[in-house]
Amino acid sequence: MERYLEKIIIASRWLQAPLYVGLIGVLAIICIRFFDEFVHVTAVRGGGEESKLVLLVLSLVDLVMVANLVILVIISGYENFVSRIDVEEETEKLSWFGKLDHGSLKIKLAGSIVAISSIHLLKAFLDAEEIANDKLILLIAIHLTFVISALMLAWLDKM
Repeated sequence: MERYLEKIIIASRWLQAPLYVGLIGVLAIICIRFFDEFVHVTAVRGGGEESKLVLLVLSLVDLVMVANLVILVIISGYENFVSRIDVEEETEKLSWFGKLDHGSLKIKLAGSIVAISSIHLLKAFLDAEEIANDKLILLIAIHLTFVISALMLAWLDKM
């Protein structure tokens, strides 16, 4: 009975595979959104305020950062929790491929979240005339929470 239960538990990791396929779909949606935003950037390039262009470019950078985060979760999550990914020797490997354990994945995720939060905060600062001061203070507090959380995760992993 124990062996049968253990086999079921080990096989249950494959229930995560459809979740990673769903994240690939999310990545496709992010790509579509990126090119939609890119069209806005090309429309603004000839005219308009410089700050509006900067905000649109930051939106593109933000989408790229989120896409990077999704790729990181898909590849390393699948590799760590479902199955090893067999890559041919001739195929180009990512430098971190197969090297991220659960702890380092959490730190990379936290770092990415801090970077994404920084972009959102910068966008808010560039549009500060339109945003109430209490909302800016709240955004700063949220960002600092992310920074402190990332530092704590890194410190705990080092211990």
